[in-house]
Amino acid sequence: MVSTRAHKSEFPPPDATPSKALTRSPRSRSKWQHVPSPIALLWLLVSLPLVIWDTGYVLLRPHSMPGGWAHAPIWKPYELYGKVDYMYGWKAYNERNGFTAAQGALNMVETVGYLGYLWVVWDYGEGEKRAVGGGWGGVACLVGFALCVMTVSKTVLYWLNEYYSGFENIGHNDPMSLIFLWLIPNGAWLVLPSYMGYLLARDILHGLAIASGDASSKPARAAEPIKDE
Repeated sequence: MVSTRAHKSEFPPPDATPSKALTRSPRSRSKWQHVPSPIALLWLLVSLPLVIWDTGYVLLRPHSMPGGWAHAPIWKPYELYGKVDYMYGWKAYNERNGFTAAQGALNMVETVGYLGYLWVVWDYGEGEKRAVGGGWGGVACLVGFALCVMTVSKTVLYWLNEYYSGFENIGHNDPMSLIFLWLIPNGAWLVLPSYMGYLLARDILHGLAIASGDASSKPARAAEPIKDE
């Protein structure tokens, strides 16, 4: 009978290095990051105080309107704007038009969401660009994109309300007043949130491409995926 002990030395020792089939390629180890746009951050820092100011005026009516105890000095400029856009003036208030107040209620939800986005970017972002990776980066992108859609949709609805009412609340303005006191200020809430939403959508799609194994797609800005060494 041949002893099996004699054959042990004939077998090569197991290879301690991982099999090539089990080794992840650099592409599969790519890490996705959301890099907030400086323009988007600047827009939020400017627009959020204005939205809070506007919402306060709408929800505190009639106290925030001319003659009310809260009107001056905080909401004094609305004395003029209420004459440009009757939705903010006595006409809509006396007619118990609830559209402006309903929009103001949505503004509160929108503002809280944007503040949450800024908090994630500030608290979890790294480096000068405040890049946010992992789950929190995904949360920031998803929430930010949803809020951008909300902002643009709400603004479009406001414009369509004027169109389908025969410009009942702004049709009395001369062209220059309409352009500089209504179209340009309100148009900012169409252009910049649309741009911000576009960048967030690009980041979301880029992350999904990496998750599906395709890291060849490009993110919204010059933020190439970080690869493990």
